[in-house]
Amino acid sequence: MKKPNRLRKGDKVAIVSLSNGMLGEREFIHKYDLAKKRLEEEYGLEVVAMPNALKGIDYLYQNPKARAEDLMDAFKDPEIKAVFCAIGGDDTIRLLPYIDFDVLRDNPKIFTGFSDTTTNHFMMFKAGLVSYYGLSVMNNIAEYVDINEYTKEAMEKTLFDPQDRMEIKCSDFCSYEKDKIWWIEENQKVPTPRYPNTGYEIVQGTGKATGELFGGCIDVFLHLLGTSLWPTVEEWKGKLLLIETSEVDTSEQVFTDILRGLQAQGILDVIHGIVVGKPAFEGKMDTYKKALKQVVGFEANRPDLPILCNVNVGHAYPIGVFPLGLTYEIDCDTVTFTLLEKATE
Repeated sequence: MKKPNRLRKGDKVAIVSLSNGMLGEREFIHKYDLAKKRLEEEYGLEVVAMPNALKGIDYLYQNPKARAEDLMDAFKDPEIKAVFCAIGGDDTIRLLPYIDFDVLRDNPKIFTGFSDTTTNHFMMFKAGLVSYYGLSVMNNIAEYVDINEYTKEAMEKTLFDPQDRMEIKCSDFCSYEKDKIWWIEENQKVPTPRYPNTGYEIVQGTGKATGELFGGCIDVFLHLLGTSLWPTVEEWKGKLLLIETSEVDTSEQVFTDILRGLQAQGILDVIHGIVVGKPAFEGKMDTYKKALKQVVGFEANRPDLPILCNVNVGHAYPIGVFPLGLTYEIDCDTVTFTLLEKATE
């Protein structure tokens, strides 16, 4: 997997809208302005919006090719060192016919986003590129009041000042979907509520498990199955599977069904561990843990497979930045999660 260079002061970065086009709507454009100001003033970056990124919801829904062209053009441009996704959505898969994987492969650069952007991360994986799960413009870079300290530290230690080895600690605070602050200009000085976090939990397994982290939003897996983006069982071999659920409150049955699909493909037989994001809905982890024990521990007969839960990745607040395609370690005995190599060059 090709690893991109870290960001430095003076670098040019691009903002793209690859799914929902809400960043360009009049009521949300302040989010773009806020993110641009922070990246330029706090990090010394030069921020550009790709030509179609701010054209709004209707235009971008009707023109998936235009969204894909923004991505391709950002990767072709040697001056652009990173590409930040505006937000997720629900139809990134419509970009697939317009993606040139040779362009991605030949121009490695930082790419971030989460949720429906999972599809784009699978595109990067197919092209052989490390990509960075988390850090969307509207949710994170343009967080009201300030980028929270957990996300900010993760961004800086992965994209700007990579560590040789980085323990990814669980945030000591959290909040949920019900606590979100509505995105209106009047709320720019209203902070997201915070509650004590419960910490990491080992659902099953002992000892240490290492492997390249790969996966994303489990809801989006349904879009990817059967396409050229879905990895083969051989490509899943030895991986740590990353799964997190979206803001639509994925039911225990749907969660179970997707896990069963992974088992039917043989994926649960070959991976080295599972990393599960903290759900956006309080109390939902208990139902997911039940499904994991049932499908992985009993049905797949893998009670030995380490499963780490309540990781700050995805749709609960706050989130970190997780390089995909790099090697991590789950230590079940110390309940720690560690990136074993530099996130960027």
